[in-house]
This record gives sequence, C-alpha cells and structure tokens, in this order.
Amino acid sequence: MSNVVAHSLFSEFDVNLFKAGKHYRLYQKFGSHIITVNGIKGTYFAVWAPSAKSVSVIGDFNYWTQGEHNLNVRWDGSGIWEGFIPSVGKGSTYKYKIQSHHNDIVTEKADPYARRCEHPPKTASVVWEDNYHWKDDEWMDKRKQHNAIDAPFSVYEVHLGSWKKKIDENRSLSYLELADELVAYIKKMQFTHVELMPIMEYPYDPSWGYQLTGYFAPTSRFGYPEEFKVLVDTLHQNNIGVILDWVPSHFPEDAHGLGFFDGSHLYEHPDRRKGFHPDWNSLIFNYGRNEVKSFLISNAIFWLEQYHADGLRVDAVASMLFLDYSREEGGWEPNEFGGRENLDAIAFMKELNTEVYASFPDVQTIAEESTSFPMISKPVHLGGLGFGMKWMMGWMHDTLQYVAKEPIYRRHHQNDLTFSMTYAFTENFMLPLSHDEVVHGKGSIMSRMPGDEWQRFANLRLLYSYMFTHPGTNLLFMGAEFGQNNEWNFLGSLDWHLLQYDYHKGVQNLIIDLNILYKNYAALYLRQFDHEGFEWISYDDYENSVISYIRKGNEEEESLIVICNFTPVPRSPYRLGLPHGGVLSEIFNSDDKKYEGSGLTTQKELKIENKNWNGRSKSVEIIVPPLGTLVFTLKT
Repeated sequence: MSNVVAHSLFSEFDVNLFKAGKHYRLYQKFGSHIITVNGIKGTYFAVWAPSAKSVSVIGDFNYWTQGEHNLNVRWDGSGIWEGFIPSVGKGSTYKYKIQSHHNDIVTEKADPYARRCEHPPKTASVVWEDNYHWKDDEWMDKRKQHNAIDAPFSVYEVHLGSWKKKIDENRSLSYLELADELVAYIKKMQFTHVELMPIMEYPYDPSWGYQLTGYFAPTSRFGYPEEFKVLVDTLHQNNIGVILDWVPSHFPEDAHGLGFFDGSHLYEHPDRRKGFHPDWNSLIFNYGRNEVKSFLISNAIFWLEQYHADGLRVDAVASMLFLDYSREEGGWEPNEFGGRENLDAIAFMKELNTEVYASFPDVQTIAEESTSFPMISKPVHLGGLGFGMKWMMGWMHDTLQYVAKEPIYRRHHQNDLTFSMTYAFTENFMLPLSHDEVVHGKGSIMSRMPGDEWQRFANLRLLYSYMFTHPGTNLLFMGAEFGQNNEWNFLGSLDWHLLQYDYHKGVQNLIIDLNILYKNYAALYLRQFDHEGFEWISYDDYENSVISYIRKGNEEEESLIVICNFTPVPRSPYRLGLPHGGVLSEIFNSDDKKYEGSGLTTQKELKIENKNWNGRSKSVEIIVPPLGTLVFTLKT
C-alpha cells in the first residue's frame, strides 16, 4: 500500500486559472495543508515541478528518505505533483526531493509555499497552521481613511533585527517583544505607518532580507507566524498602519531556493541576460511565464489577506522595468519593438496592481523606482503602472547633496533645493530618507551635516522640517529620528544611549512635533499630490539661501505659510509677500529651545501690511532664525 493517498485540492478551474496566470490565491492550494481524508488526519502536499520525473516528500517523519512518500503527478499537463500523507502534522519538517527529466538532475528544495521555515541556517520547511483570532476590526473597518492618498502618511522604516537588541543576551527582540516596545515607540513618535524591511524568510543576514527563500513565511528569527500576526495586530490596535517590503525583482541561488527548481529554469528566466542580476548575484523571475506571474501575485495577496498588511513597498522596480539595467553594451537584448523596456515585467506590474486594488481598495502599493519612467503611480486604465505612490529619489539625492554643503556655498546651488518642484506632481511621491542612504560608506544623515555641533543639529532639524512641509508623504529610517551619528549596522542596535544628550533628544522632540503638525493641518496632506496644494512665495532668494511657499488645503483658511533659512545667519527683518491680508500666526519653529535651538522667534501674531513684495500686494516683516524653518497660519 502506498504511503501517499491520492488526493487533490485543485479543481479543473483552479488548474486552468493557474496555467493562464490568473490564479491569485495559489497559497490555498499549493504547499502543505493539514486536512482530514477518509477520517484520517494528515497533510496534503502540492508542488509545481513540470520537468520532474519524480517528486518525493522527505522529512523528519520518514528519516529524510527519498521514495518513501512519492507524490502523484496530475494528468492535465499542469506539472503539479500532489498527495496526502496520513499522520503528518503541524511542526513536521520537510523538503521536496525532485528528480528531473533533464539529465536525471536531482534537487532538494524547500516548499515555495511553506507557511513556516526552520530558523536559519537550517533550510527545511515546516508544516504549519494557526487559528489566530484578529482583534483589529476597528482598524480594518476604517483603514481606507488612514491609507488614502489625501490622508497623513508618515512612515517609520524599520529593520526588525537591529532596531533594538537585548545586549546582555546578544539577540534581537522577538515579535512579541516588538509588539510591546516598537509599537509603544512608534505611537510616542506619532508616525502614522511603519514599513518593515523584508520579514519573509531569508537565509543570509547581510542581505537584510532582500534575498528571499520563504515567500509565504515570516522569518523564524523572531518567532512563530502567529506571533508576527500579534505584532501587526497590536500596531493596528494603536492606529498604526503596516507596510511590508516586498521583493518580486530577484531571488538568491541558494540550493534550497527557487533557482533551477525542478532541474530546469522554472521560476527564473532561462536567458541569463534576462534571468540573472549582476549587481546582486541573484536570479530574476520570468515575468512572461503565466505560472510564475500567478505565484508572485498570489504572494502579494497573501500578505494583504492573511497578515492584514496595509500596503506593499515594492523593491527595485527600476531593475524590473529595464532590460539593460546594470548591463554592459551587448549584455542585453532589446524587446520586440527595439526598446529597452521589459514588456513582460511591465505587464506583470500592471496586473499586480489591478488585482491588489480590486481586492483591497483600502491599501497602497509603493514603488521604489529611481528613473524617469512615466506614470508609475497613475492608474492602469489611464496607461500607468498602477502603483499608489512612488519614492521621490531625485528629491532625496538633490536635497542631501545640498544640505551637505557648507552654508556659505549654498547660494550657488539653490536650484538643487528647488528643482524637485518642477516635477513634484507628475507622480504621487513619497519623500524617502531610507536605509539605503545610511549604509555602504555614506554615513548617517547626521554625519553629513556641516559646521560645528550646534550647526549640525540645526541643519538636521531644518532638513526634516523642510521634508515634512514639502508636498508628498514621508519616510524616515530608524535612528534618523534622533540623529544617530554612526552608519547603520544590521548586526548591531540603534545607538539609543544618545538620547541622554540634549541635542539628540531635541531632534526626537522635533520629529514628534512634525508628525503632529502634519496630522493636524489639512494643508499638509489633503493636496499633497496636487499642484493646487502648493504655491511658491519665493524660490529665487539665493543670496540669502531662503525659500518660502504656501501649502494649501481645500479652503483658503487652511493655508500654511512656510519659510526656510538654509544659512546660520538670522534674517531679521525679512519681508515676505503674502496672498491676502489678515493675521500671521507662528505654529512651528525648528529653532525652538525645546529642540535645542537658539530660541530666536518672531512675534506669535503679526498684522499684514499693504506693501508690495514678492509680486504680491500684501506683505509682512518677520524674523527668520538661523538654519531654521517657520510655519504660520494666515487668517483673514
């Protein structure tokens, strides 16, 4: 009698959808599922291996012996191998031993759809299920308003392994510990969302999680899958949205991973010019293969459905869009129209976003994309890729380059500061100061600030204040919120001891107040992607290195006046043209003493004068503090 009972979770319709690339819930069918067949409890296994001659489940239940539990191949040419193994249950470890038709190659693979993986460096899959009872109904019911593009969206980017460590035990915090400490901290800091660098299982710590092998399993480094759900649940109960980094751009060549899965190029493109990434020494998905497309879209849907994620930040989109990305002349092949665009990848991303927003209209997909490829965040039906937002890499590059200059030279580089506004509304932009900006010798954001100690911290406060009042949403990498001095090290912990020093505590207080300002004033978020929500007052005062602008809500009374002084010289008096008369009231000053600034401030309320300035008939004289940002309300 066979040790495997013939059984299937696939209907003919499922198989047809899979082969057509239109099955977006494959995790309900593939992988290992604890079920009861003929009154006997056990586990059903299903894996896609069309080039296999035989597929055997090996595990701790059969002493890892090939041939004890051979799966059955379906008759329909789908390449699906499946079967039910009695008495195998939760916690059993396993892999697939695959013998290929290609030269009898034998591979030993982890389950691509496993819900749990062994703790690295172990590489087996684990049969798993949980009956977690979510407690975030209130958040889920109203999250559409929290995740809308006209809502405050201030993101704290976190690498779970190095946010905070138990130094005495030389370990990272667990999911449950993070549910206490990380959630309380984000709530205190007033961020609206957290973005978690990849939490899907990955074998190599220095990849930071960006080279995945367990696409459907939260990494076991910090606990069990249901404990990760506790973390997400707790964040939601504290009104904090959860964005997950998601990596459909490439995957590692580890022997137990997706590469050369059944002895053939199954998941990766067979042409190395399209299937191998030279920068990361990794493999690239074959976006033109229907079954691979179904796998990836099902994976995106899985995290949104099963783990209540509020969005996906899609990594390395530029590398997917272009066939010549990081390739030398002759190292790539043009598409059928002679262009450099990867048409299969573009079609995949459009289909991904169409399905995500159809199933979850209250989430966001965010593209990390660094080129001028058009309409990344425009709807698919209008010809766009369909993302909700796109990282504003140009703003990040130009602004960091500008603030790194000694203030005396900034007058010659005003365009670096103002150029972003020439294209700010071509996409739904998120302004990122991300992990990529504090690694590989770049130093921390704090370390780039010029001048003496006071000036460096004032510069940092000015940068953040400019960022939060610039159109768009915001993202700040952990540690930047209190002025971490050292470059980020994934093996260590943030330098929390710095908060005993007033300057660092001042930066932290500033971020709290900027988040509160952003959330409390509609002019900063209602039209953050709309050109009608922004108006320059003056962008050309390069002699003083001062810029000023208006942020607008739906009503004129909601408007805010912002002025930034990028030199350590106070501008007093400084005349500012205004759109109408009334009373100007200061509501924010980055030079306030509570942030360890100089405390130089203007009057709390100023009457507008009938004097022409900046091309306007109304104006006022104010005091602009050194390396400072002021924000005012203007009431008639």
